[in-house]
Amino acid sequence: MLEPVSVGLKFGFLIVLYLFLLWVAWSALRDLRRGRGGVVQADQLRASDATGMYDAAAGLADPQEGFEPRLLVERAGGHEAGIAYDLMNGATLGRGDVEIRLDDPFASSRHARISREGHVVVIEDLGSTNGTYLNEQPLTGPQPLHSGDRIRIGDCEFSYLQ
Repeated sequence: MLEPVSVGLKFGFLIVLYLFLLWVAWSALRDLRRGRGGVVQADQLRASDATGMYDAAAGLADPQEGFEPRLLVERAGGHEAGIAYDLMNGATLGRGDVEIRLDDPFASSRHARISREGHVVVIEDLGSTNGTYLNEQPLTGPQPLHSGDRIRIGDCEFSYLQ
């Protein structure tokens, strides 16, 4: 009498196990279809906009003028508001061993990098968990910075000055 109950419990356990595995696979496929950046509607794309915000040639510094890119702290734990960091040699931002250290639990150890490419300064997310935001839009790839751009990493906010 005990043997049929034991066999029934084993089959019941296997059914529950397979249903759980199907649910995990379905959830993973749904997340992969959704993608990381979401769906971009055709009316959001502008052919004349090279970076999605500015024309490619807009805001380039004249080589004759002084080119002093700086990152101004608006709000950041461990930093005094109004302090400006020199970006002539670029900088990496994050919680780890980086040039600009952020005391923010939402920042990764190597969160974002700002680098110079001639007279263009570019920001890119380094695969952080919570993302980097440029003018309240999530970064999906390297983007050029223009004077007045706002950068947000977790609860830290910066302004780019040129």
